[in-house]
Amino acid sequence: MTSALSYSHGTGGTALLGDTIGENLDRAVAAWPEREALVDVPSGRRWTYAEFAADVDRLALALLATGVAKGDRVGIWAVNCAEWMLVQYATARIGAVMVNINPAYRTHEVEYVLKQAGVSLLFASLRYKSSDYRAMVEEVRGSCPRLTRTVYIGDPSWDELIARGTTEHADELDERAAELSCDDPINIQYTSGTTGFPKGATLSHHNILNNGYFVGELVNYSERDRICVPVPFYHCFGMVMGNLAATSHGACIVVPAPSFDAEATLEAVQRERCTSLYGVPTMFIAELNLPGFASFDLSTLRTGIMAGSPCPVEVMKRVVAEMHMAEVSICYGMTETSPVSLQTRADDDLEHRTATVGRVLPHLEVKVVDPSGATVPRGTAGELCTRGYSVMLGYWEDPVRTDEVVDPGRWMHTGDLAVMREDGYVEIVGRIKDMIIRGGENIYPREIEEFLYGHPKIRDVQVVGVPHEEYGEEVLACVIPLDAADPPTLEEVRSFCRGRLAHYKVPSRLSVLESFPMTVSGKVRKVELRADHGGAATTAAAGAVIAAAPPENSRLG
Repeated sequence: MTSALSYSHGTGGTALLGDTIGENLDRAVAAWPEREALVDVPSGRRWTYAEFAADVDRLALALLATGVAKGDRVGIWAVNCAEWMLVQYATARIGAVMVNINPAYRTHEVEYVLKQAGVSLLFASLRYKSSDYRAMVEEVRGSCPRLTRTVYIGDPSWDELIARGTTEHADELDERAAELSCDDPINIQYTSGTTGFPKGATLSHHNILNNGYFVGELVNYSERDRICVPVPFYHCFGMVMGNLAATSHGACIVVPAPSFDAEATLEAVQRERCTSLYGVPTMFIAELNLPGFASFDLSTLRTGIMAGSPCPVEVMKRVVAEMHMAEVSICYGMTETSPVSLQTRADDDLEHRTATVGRVLPHLEVKVVDPSGATVPRGTAGELCTRGYSVMLGYWEDPVRTDEVVDPGRWMHTGDLAVMREDGYVEIVGRIKDMIIRGGENIYPREIEEFLYGHPKIRDVQVVGVPHEEYGEEVLACVIPLDAADPPTLEEVRSFCRGRLAHYKVPSRLSVLESFPMTVSGKVRKVELRADHGGAATTAAAGAVIAAAPPENSRLG
């Protein structure tokens, strides 16, 4: 019997939204004017939907007063705060294109983004931790000729701008709103490229509003939900899956801290009686491992979203049992697809939530293809592709790199290796570029990582390929031990694998680390792990303990 092909088309009874973001916010205000829309825990400020929309309009009027035109690029370089959300909705209200800038960027990177996007107005934090944003802006201002104004959050420049938001421009705001189409570009998000400069994925109202809405639908959001969002707003996880999922359902966003803080997050969940919590697996691990974890009342939680990397089975069990998130959802996506293409459902079992990234969202298509572009049978690994309303308009002013990933049929080629099961659920087996080729054998790091999570001395693990003279590449396991005083040895790891993994998958090198290099959105930067461990042991990351197996002269069975 011939297996079905690895193709799935998401169906559903709910139609796509045809609103702009401003129109959709108006609908929420009309339906739930007195319900809370936003709570900024660090500052103690709160907004109902009516109050939030009024402040959005005030900022939108101020932007019109300063001459911001439809299509102008307005940058935001800031940590999570209420003002970030106000800028998000105010720029959408007037048809400006908001440019998200990673708050971890330094001068070289921010200069590139400001110039490449042609940012004319920049909103920025004053400073956070070691980042002095004002000083960095002043350093690059001279090389960014289009940048004519910078407004700092928490500074008199913010108050001066808001003071210009008078009703004098109310008619102009109505006229501008009438000019907008849901297909207009509204947002540029720069991908964290591993080679060259980042690319600016350009997204429309239609892209991100619908994606946020359907993500919210699949976790059954309503106006009664309160969503704790410790993930960064600059990333799709925060501003789309968080903010837009919330406002399209009348739910409330709770900002626990400017950046991730495990204790502050759980305190916010407890105090604000949140029903949903977001994070990447490392965030949930940090929360579960807090010394005072058991003292927090998390009984109001029912759901949440986990994304960014696979969740170990034992972690998922604790999230469900100890954090009360029985309906937690796993999402898969990328910036270029607004971001979510696949998602587990509220009633999926533990196996589907840990071994897969769900099934296709309504109104989207996914397929798995071989190198020639042919769709492979279900159960066969290949590149995951996705098509539909969520695919970006393109990379900003970069048609060449756009054509490299979006084919003539409008399929987005993700670069991820995937297997579609017979039931339509999809397993991500790795990045094409992360696949290890050892002596002609293809090795998918995730399989080894999932296996090593079961080792009693390992808290977290990442597997990468590093150069080997004979085999081309060899398997390196980078581990964070459960007990720093008693880390696993290479022989213990190899013994744990022996007879349970094929011999060529057994790690031949081990690096014990205190932490992994991470992006600000919580993803492990495997490219840095490879670079740090690609040479002799002395080139390893600071604080690492390296062990290597002797030259292989026998096969492990």
